[in-house]
Amino acid sequence: MPHRLRPVGPEFVDNAPVRLVFARDMAAPPEAVFHALAEDVPGWPQWFSAIASARPTEGGREVRLRGGIRFRETVLAAKGPEVYAYRVDVTNTPGARAWIEEWRLAPAGAGTRVRMTFALDGTTPFRLACGLARPGVGRSFRTAVAALDRRLH
Repeated sequence: MPHRLRPVGPEFVDNAPVRLVFARDMAAPPEAVFHALAEDVPGWPQWFSAIASARPTEGGREVRLRGGIRFRETVLAAKGPEVYAYRVDVTNTPGARAWIEEWRLAPAGAGTRVRMTFALDGTTPFRLACGLARPGVGRSFRTAVAALDRRLH
């Protein structure tokens, strides 16, 4: 059953009780990566295999993951080509109370260093599950970034 999460601001990325941070370099330039993240929302399923569908909404996005998890999100920052961040407002993820995902892009040689932060809060079981999910989430992130890099070249 979908439920509304606490409306946290950008500072939550730095002080969330649970933070999952992943980074990877890409050959694509920051401008191309930012465009794929912020402006080609319907294209996300083509490179991020965990996503079944994504569509822009007024001020945000609606995302459905494979397996049935759903999100209604508000874009908090779209400062191209450096930062793209969004807050989950409504989800059917059990135990979630607050959630922001932030993508930071920085030049790395001729390409881009991509750093993604999942900033999370929830019930004790939710927090424990996030910790246990870290390796799989990291693998999903690395696979998605590699697929996006191939798509952009």
